[in-house]
Amino acid sequence: MSADEAAQAHENREAADGIRGTAHGTAPVPLSVLDLVTVGAGRTATDALRTSVELSRRTEARGFHRYWVAEHHSMPGVASSSPAVILAHLAAHTERIRLGSGGVMLPNHAPLVIAEQFGTLEALAPHRIDLGLGRAPGTDGATAAALRRSDTLNEGADDFPEQLAELIRFLDDDFPDGHPYRRIHAIPGPVQGSAPGGVQSAHRPPVWLLGSSGFSAQLAGMLGLPFAFAHHFSAQNTVPALDLYRQTFRPSPVLAEPYALIGVSALATDEEREARRQTRAMALNMLRLRMGRPGLFPDPAEAEQAELGAMEEEFIASWSTNVVHGTPDEVRSGLNDLHKRTGADELMITTHAHRGEVRVRSYELIADAYELPTGRVTR
Repeated sequence: MSADEAAQAHENREAADGIRGTAHGTAPVPLSVLDLVTVGAGRTATDALRTSVELSRRTEARGFHRYWVAEHHSMPGVASSSPAVILAHLAAHTERIRLGSGGVMLPNHAPLVIAEQFGTLEALAPHRIDLGLGRAPGTDGATAAALRRSDTLNEGADDFPEQLAELIRFLDDDFPDGHPYRRIHAIPGPVQGSAPGGVQSAHRPPVWLLGSSGFSAQLAGMLGLPFAFAHHFSAQNTVPALDLYRQTFRPSPVLAEPYALIGVSALATDEEREARRQTRAMALNMLRLRMGRPGLFPDPAEAEQAELGAMEEEFIASWSTNVVHGTPDEVRSGLNDLHKRTGADELMITTHAHRGEVRVRSYELIADAYELPTGRVTR
């Protein structure tokens, strides 16, 4: 192997190591966190963000691999409209856990802006940042139009492959000669290392593609990128999408083999009945969202007392079946079964509850069930 080939192999290993995690305890695969920064009725966004800080520190101590924040807009119960801002705050309160977007909705933003934001995050927390990208708006059509300053709502989604290619060019600073953006640089970024006296690291955040159907699965496979599937709200498409990703995968400088995680909604409590109460509140919150009436996350008592029609109760029951909930042993068994059915390389757990302490407790119980390490909470 030549020196150049050895250097390239080393870069490939480094890139893959930034993607693949390590399973701890008795977990079948690495466990990670997806945080929507849930705001409960009677609570504030400040309360929710403080919970996110606590949760990131505790899950870091317990050996969770990564902590992602998802972009949503115009939803009172979700305070994660600005992932880059939240991730910068979490970076100041953690030391090791990977931080990333699950995801940033690329059609809502100029690719250069995303490259600058995540270049800044990489500078703040070197080798700890993931850039997960989605093609959905993360909101309703009217809000998407306001974000994009366009009445053509499908334009951004249709141009997703081109936007993605442009973003990666900015991240790598490698537009070809003659390209109109050749002299434009995302800073912080690689160009600082090639400038006179520059010592900037060439490392940049790995790009993930997110999806709930086959489009992003196939694109991720063709580009040799890691893939994250939203099982928590598109369970019926999980196995077909993962199969499509693996079938279309082509080795790349980033990955020699496919790597896919799935987002799964899970909630563990000390008593099974409490898990059912909390899950009903979660389902009621989703019902209101689907009906175009998003609000603050309801209290379980409110969910128990809510008068619903037969079709609404049917939705509640159906949605609840996709939430892995119960005692810690029941949740562990459910997650293990899901892993066996899907072959996912990583499970990213998302937990929603009216009170932050319920969310934190759930992750602690899951960690205990899998005998994850009990490290010291830092900072």
